[in-house]
Amino acid sequence: MDHNNSIGCVVNECKYHCKDDNYCTLDKIEIVKHESNAKSVQCTDCGSFELDK
Repeated sequence: MDHNNSIGCVVNECKYHCKDDNYCTLDKIEIVKHESNAKSVQCTDCGSFELDK
């Protein structure tokens, strides 16, 4: 599976994780925050995540 060299990813449970190495296969990802004012990495998530079934 081709990957995007610009998006590193170690979440192998994701549908878009390249199974050959630690990269994402999407052309673009959406980063979301779950607080009105993100002040740390814990306040953000990859909104493009989908569970690999």
